Amino acid sequence: MAWNEPGNKGKDNDPWGSGGGGGRRGDDQGPPDIDELIKNLSKKFNGLFGGKGGSGSSGGSGGSAGASAGLLGGLVVLAAVVWAAMGFYTVDEAERGVVMRFGELRDEVVMPGLRWNPPLIDDVQKVNISRVNTRSYSNDMLTTDENIVTVSLSVQYIVEDPIEYVVRVRDPQSGLDQAVESAIRHVVGGTTMDRVLTQGRADVAAEVRERAQSYMENYQTGILVTQVNVENAQPPVAVQGAFDDVIRAREDEQRVQNQALAYANRVIPEARGEAQRIIEQANAYRDEVVARAEGEAYRFEQLLTEYALSPEVTRERIYIDAIQDVLRNSSKVLIDVEGGNNMMFLPLDRMMQQAGTGAMGNGVTSFQLNNQQLRELADQVSRELSSQSTTDRSRTQMPARGPR
Repeated sequence: MAWNEPGNKGKDNDPWGSGGGGGRRGDDQGPPDIDELIKNLSKKFNGLFGGKGGSGSSGGSGGSAGASAGLLGGLVVLAAVVWAAMGFYTVDEAERGVVMRFGELRDEVVMPGLRWNPPLIDDVQKVNISRVNTRSYSNDMLTTDENIVTVSLSVQYIVEDPIEYVVRVRDPQSGLDQAVESAIRHVVGGTTMDRVLTQGRADVAAEVRERAQSYMENYQTGILVTQVNVENAQPPVAVQGAFDDVIRAREDEQRVQNQALAYANRVIPEARGEAQRIIEQANAYRDEVVARAEGEAYRFEQLLTEYALSPEVTRERIYIDAIQDVLRNSSKVLIDVEGGNNMMFLPLDRMMQQAGTGAMGNGVTSFQLNNQQLRELADQVSRELSSQSTTDRSRTQMPARGPR
């Protein structure tokens, strides 16, 4: 039967060992007595730590002293266990630990992993050395040409040396803020406004990073400035409109210059080509005139030689060639007939046109037909002149008849 079942009266297997007058009073099922419970726990602790319990009035004071000593020992052991458990901690892969023992810096840096340091003796500060931190700044600054610009930039940094970051400076981020402010004002103060607002932003950012990093090294803050970005640079709001007008005017100037340059690139090659063409034409004309003059001189020398051999024949031939050249360029010829006042008119243009049409049908070239036609015209003129002269002579020789 179980000790707590009705009818057992709490005597069988009583865990409190109280016997008939133990933890249950009478036959009721009420809760155990608190005093008895504390007494039993004290006895068990005395048994664990070597204490001796007694009974009756003579051993009451000794049992109380033993119970107090056992309870104190248990509390000490429990506190030691809790204290040892509090010393365990974990350092992440991106972190490093800096240990201070009674306020004195330990040289070693705690590496990642599960670590233990005595609590309340060592103070471990974990620093993330892989996270990229960002801070933003925006201020109105005076440039070297006495203009005010509003510069906004962001600074990215990491913790390079955790010991210096924790120990050397009380507030490393405040030191970084002051260093960046000083670097910005120094760089912008030595730069013109146009350079800050236009193509010089990258140079300004690089100079600010170098100067801020030199300050961090001098202060021994353990911070490494990795990047500085100039996010915005503009004049103050009060003069924004006028500055926009200046920017537009500068852009218009650049646009007009580009248009003029494009026009010059198009016109100058054309002009040079035209000039070269005129030069080449002049050279060709010069060569042609010189060659023609040389040819005429050579022909004249040959003609002079022939003229010296037979002057009459040469003179006649020259006259015939000249007349042929003149008549070839004339469309009408008037011939004075000897012995009378009549003028013979030869419509050479019509005759040449008719002859040219017939030559095209016969497949003969116009040059050959013109020469042939000229010969025919010459023969016809000779015949007409001969017949005209014969008629005139017969009229002059015929006797005049008188009136009948």
